[in-house]
Amino acid sequence: MKLSEIMNGIEVLPSYEKDAQVLDVTQDSRLVKSGSLFVCIKGNSFDGHSVAKDMLSKGAAGIVVERDLGLEKQVIVKDTRAVFSKICANYFGNPAEKLKLIGITGTNGKTTTTFLIKQILENMGKKVGLIGTVQNMVGSEIYPAKYTTPDPYELQGLFKMMVDANCEYCVMEVSSQALAQGRVNGVRFLVGAFTNLTQDHLDYHKTWENYFNAKRLLFESCDIAVTNADDKNGLKIVDGLDCKVLSYAVNTNNADFCAKNVRFKTDGVEYELVSNFIGRASCPIPGRFSVYNSLCACSVAIALGFDYRDVLCAIAKSKGVKGRIEVVPTNTDYTVIIDYAHSPDGLENIITSLREITKGRIVTLFGCGGDRDKTKRPKMGAIAAELSDFCVVTSDNPRSEDPHAIIEDILEGMKGASTPYKVVENRKEAIRWALENAKTGDVILLAGKGHETYQILPTGTIHFDEREVIAEILGE
Repeated sequence: MKLSEIMNGIEVLPSYEKDAQVLDVTQDSRLVKSGSLFVCIKGNSFDGHSVAKDMLSKGAAGIVVERDLGLEKQVIVKDTRAVFSKICANYFGNPAEKLKLIGITGTNGKTTTTFLIKQILENMGKKVGLIGTVQNMVGSEIYPAKYTTPDPYELQGLFKMMVDANCEYCVMEVSSQALAQGRVNGVRFLVGAFTNLTQDHLDYHKTWENYFNAKRLLFESCDIAVTNADDKNGLKIVDGLDCKVLSYAVNTNNADFCAKNVRFKTDGVEYELVSNFIGRASCPIPGRFSVYNSLCACSVAIALGFDYRDVLCAIAKSKGVKGRIEVVPTNTDYTVIIDYAHSPDGLENIITSLREITKGRIVTLFGCGGDRDKTKRPKMGAIAAELSDFCVVTSDNPRSEDPHAIIEDILEGMKGASTPYKVVENRKEAIRWALENAKTGDVILLAGKGHETYQILPTGTIHFDEREVIAEILGE
């Protein structure tokens, strides 16, 4: 491919070798080979400009820079990070333009909502791709996911695979980091949906305003916005934008789609979906937040133009999502549930929802991630102590931090609470303790790991699948 084709639609400052042949595109200096176009991006700890000359000696067909380095084959642009997404899109033939894109953003509920939308569309006969935290999918083919929203090269490559596989739709989680880093720059979404906004990722964004403004970027690049009117930021995040706005809600009548007469069951939720029609919705995932997730998914599908009766029929056939209020088979007189809840709001939502269907105690086993927002730790401790009947405080992914120090931060929030708790630093042993001390009718909530099958320790990453751990302990 000619360099001029890859730079099409991008403002380039001086002239450059337009006919140079490019075989690949990368921002990773380790991946540069003969014929590569290397895009120099400045990160927090490494600036690609510092190795630009070395990349030419490795055979790079060109280097994209944002300042004159006095090197041959350089292409100067104003902001290399901002244009990298467009460069990758051009390289793969702009595949996103051939897909109907649905982007979901928010603090909690993104993963479940994307899966529900995919399942609704598939149950109506459509072929759908999915990009998100748990996995990436091209139709029924599954590919591992490293990030919630991949970097531009991988993202555009996935779009290309979906187009080649004749997918009509792609539904994807769009994280705040991805939006802030420009990973979806130039990508136009047919529908953008907002779930909710609570404290998370402030270790990256630093301020609440930065976090909010990053999320808002999605709705500056969509045709239709579907937003949660019950969330205090739901209407604010789309205020003043040109897109068509549709709202959904459970606690107010002033929304385009409302859930009324909600019934909570051990195997799901039911409610009346009220708009300019009334239909009975049934979602086979228990918990109050399942009302919001399924309502958002139905609202998106109807916004896409599907008949509400077909949508309601389709969501009734949907399935659960791994690591999201996942009931683990135990053949015991108590229930074990795995959930990804790893933020204060996420933990509050899952425990509150379980309270509505629990006959015995709620025993919450949780920790907090290392090298992440430390302010969440006492808040999560306080929430778990307030809402649970018993807590088991343990490790999550401590990463480079001392697990004991993380636990001490959590316990600060539990001081003064009357709820009893047990500290077991080793997560496997913590699960063992919880199972061995479970009582009839209890719900044992394992929070924080969800779909993950690993644990990141100061000594490295180990295989750790809570389903396997539970089976092993009960088998003993």
